[in-house]
Amino acid sequence: MFFVDENVYEPAEDSFLFAENLAVGEGSRVLDMGTGCGILGIIAAGKAEEVVAVDVNPFAVRCAARNAKANGVADRMLFVQGDLFDTLRVGERFDVVVFNAPYLPVKCSGVSWVERAWAGGCGGREVIDRFICEVPEYLAVSGRVFLMQSTLCGVDETLLRFKERGLEARVVAERALPFFEAVMLLKAERTDLCV
Repeated sequence: MFFVDENVYEPAEDSFLFAENLAVGEGSRVLDMGTGCGILGIIAAGKAEEVVAVDVNPFAVRCAARNAKANGVADRMLFVQGDLFDTLRVGERFDVVVFNAPYLPVKCSGVSWVERAWAGGCGGREVIDRFICEVPEYLAVSGRVFLMQSTLCGVDETLLRFKERGLEARVVAERALPFFEAVMLLKAERTDLCV
């Protein structure tokens, strides 16, 4: 059971596709970037040793903490308000990083807290590109990244950017949505195990 504050993104098709395909090993350290109501982090906490749930939205952080408590996993979760990786310690590493990114191409002026969950800038890539640039620094050597995005903001561009950062990425799940769009879950792993 999940409570969703009016200022927090309510789980939808992308969230459910992500949840259906989320793979977390026993004892993993997980980073749930853009946690929202906490659905992915809470699912991950069923197996993970620790889940760090981050969101720029203060309402989302409080909502996720409330949901973790209601679902009996609050003791394995840490909740942090911050913009992507800016509040994490340098050198901190995770076995799994999950991010249901803001991916819709929209103009960002006057965006509300809840709209920030899907507003990806004019091309839809503003947050995705920042995330891909920084995530390798927080990924364990054998770690994996799961990223949800829309076909409206260039999946091939995402695959290329991951490759440029030493991560091999592929689409692991997709779901068609109305109005000529599909959402895709990408999985990225290191190609250089000498990190």
